[in-house]
Amino acid sequence: MSHTPTQTASGCPVEQVLRLLAGRWTLYILWRLQDKGPQRFNALVKLIPGVSPKVLTERLRQLEAAGLVDRHYEPTVPPQVTYSLTEKAQDLRETLAEIADVSRHWVADGWTMEGGFVD
Repeated sequence: MSHTPTQTASGCPVEQVLRLLAGRWTLYILWRLQDKGPQRFNALVKLIPGVSPKVLTERLRQLEAAGLVDRHYEPTVPPQVTYSLTEKAQDLRETLAEIADVSRHWVADGWTMEGGFVD
């Protein structure tokens, strides 16, 4: 079955995906799940310095609703919830790897978020 992208008000079929991926922490969460594999919530908090539990919860819910993250619940005491990338999210694997490669290259060349490239 073929899916036609939903057109947004701007007429651009890519806009919806870009809005999802451009959300703060979103790509970082996806990259960590790709890089480290399935993770429990507290492990993700530790892997993503600076993200608050509230924001992480919101982003994980958005990604789950979008079909990019799977939430696996184990009814143990205490309950265990593990997050992983879905098959759909695997489409982003090469893109996330390329972003990681560019990041490493830039940092090796002296780039910092605060000052851009420094000599």
